[in-house]
Amino acid sequence: MTVLVTGLPRSGTSWTGKMLAAGGELVYVNEPLNPQHPPGRCPGVLAARVTHRFQYICEDNSPAWLPAFRDTVALRYRWLAELRANRGPYDLARLLRYGTAFTLGRLAGRRALLDDPFAVLSAGWFAGRLGCRVIALVRDPVSFVASWQRLGWTVYFHELLEQPLLVRDHPEVLELRALVGSQDRVAKAAALWRVTRSILGRTPGVLLMPYESLAADPVAGFRHLYAYAGLRWSPAAERRIVRACGDGGATTGAGFAWSGLSRTAYRRMDSRRALAEGARGLSEEDAARVRALTGT
Repeated sequence: MTVLVTGLPRSGTSWTGKMLAAGGELVYVNEPLNPQHPPGRCPGVLAARVTHRFQYICEDNSPAWLPAFRDTVALRYRWLAELRANRGPYDLARLLRYGTAFTLGRLAGRRALLDDPFAVLSAGWFAGRLGCRVIALVRDPVSFVASWQRLGWTVYFHELLEQPLLVRDHPEVLELRALVGSQDRVAKAAALWRVTRSILGRTPGVLLMPYESLAADPVAGFRHLYAYAGLRWSPAAERRIVRACGDGGATTGAGFAWSGLSRTAYRRMDSRRALAEGARGLSEEDAARVRALTGT
């Protein structure tokens, strides 16, 4: 059974995905629904055209997505399609990395793990139509907004409002219209958190996992997630998680690596220290605003 780890960007999805892959039973697939290249827009991984951030997939548009995702979760890599879209040395390296991982994983009987925050609004489809075990990370809204502020991120709500099926199924998305064009990044991030949390709260087949609980006690938290995902909790997996998330995680997390220049890629960390620093950079006034705007 495929595992989908989702949640809004900066909610710990990459960290969670890497820790779930520590047991050696999963092939990690990074953000196939990201419309930006890289990591998305790679036909070898997903043979479908992604048009929006937070692409909404449901039964009505399922025919456009189901064949492509069936190939992805079956670890069938489309070598020729990726070669035709190859744009340079980075793409060739990615082709070799993913193509090899998919092929070897399929031969070894491993399952796919999709780490994709952009699938968060489609979590119900992944659970119901693809039969995924879906884990949705939910981060405290103050820490979430603070993280976006530190990175200088914002959200453009037309990406959601221009998807008629999303608006039809989740009318609370219309609340975001009032902030279209706003320069208030704190209010926009808080609104995105509030609407997404509302949608996730009534989506069947999704396990909501508080990021803070997982970061405070990674061993207990990941043991629970392993059981939910049908993964074997092994001494080797526990050792790797302890090394990657403990006090020495920044230097002794053997077996985990990241590549590329992204400021948001997974890095080894002391999860408890990261938890304590979550609201860094957000003023007390803005933190209070976030609490009021999200009702938390």
